[in-house]
Amino acid sequence: MMSIVDSSKIKRVEILEILESHQNFQTQVNEAFFIAVTYTLDDYIPIWNKVSVLNQRWLKGENVKITLSMKEKLLLAEHLRFYMEYSADYLEKLSPIPKDAIRKPVKANNVPCEWFFHNGAKEDRVILYFHGGGHIMGSSNSHKLFTLKLARITNMKVLSINYRLAPEEPHPAALEDCVSVYKWLLSSGYQSKNIIIAGDSAGGYYTLLTLLKLRDDRISLPAGAICLCPSTDLALTGESLTKNCSTDIILGDLGYIWWVDSNLAGRNPFDATFSPLYADLKSLPPILLQVSTSEMLFDDSKRFFELAKKAGVDISMQTWDNTIHVFQNTDLPEAEEAMEKIKKFTEKFF
Repeated sequence: MMSIVDSSKIKRVEILEILESHQNFQTQVNEAFFIAVTYTLDDYIPIWNKVSVLNQRWLKGENVKITLSMKEKLLLAEHLRFYMEYSADYLEKLSPIPKDAIRKPVKANNVPCEWFFHNGAKEDRVILYFHGGGHIMGSSNSHKLFTLKLARITNMKVLSINYRLAPEEPHPAALEDCVSVYKWLLSSGYQSKNIIIAGDSAGGYYTLLTLLKLRDDRISLPAGAICLCPSTDLALTGESLTKNCSTDIILGDLGYIWWVDSNLAGRNPFDATFSPLYADLKSLPPILLQVSTSEMLFDDSKRFFELAKKAGVDISMQTWDNTIHVFQNTDLPEAEEAMEKIKKFTEKFF
């Protein structure tokens, strides 16, 4: 496979170590995956090579038409989902869930969710969390260690939801689930002033779309929102998408373009109901954005921040240089600093 990421351009040792670790771990995951499924690596490689070629052409500025069939998208999604879940369970073995942590499954308006919190958490305060995964992968399980870390540092209960995923269930399926679970919290007695919505990457995208939908439907808005390295523009017009692709070790080689295509399902990416960047942003609650200046989605945050500020939103954007997409969910020193800033953001509401 042709690689977008150029390790020679990565000057930071810690990032190179993460890249090497991911590459080594991929071999272990692949071995487990092809034992678990009925097809072989020989079936998979041609499809992945097709994605690689599309990725290369798109990042060179070509107007690329996605030629993947639904069957091919489903196979790719199955592999990426397996990787995320396998990684999460592997990391849990290395860092077991603390004994004082509570993990409890629940159905919220028929949407499968999980509660994550620690003994002593404030019972009436909730972070409604939307996991990342590029619209096509991820779960409450894949993000369990991070949501527990978030619960610990804020001393709040975290409700992590398993929204429906593309390509099987494209937009607005996931958004409908996110809004439905928020309504369930309200109907369960939680006050909107005691709820914060948060998410990373695609989860940050759904955080913003949920705020817009709640506002438009005249539903009581949450106290605030936290977006970690969110996508905001499904039209993919940000300069950082190509400018930072060679050093983005998380998104650079994975074919982000077909994830977005799967979620759009042929519809207009400039439609405000698909891309928060093109929406009317007035009357939203306070928002905290955290993003790396060196990731592909940097401009998604930067441009949204500028437009929200003009619309009168109480929004702040915190940036870190020379780090990675969703660095908050790593052991990098920036992660600890970011979590402390998240803690301070939540404290101002309570």
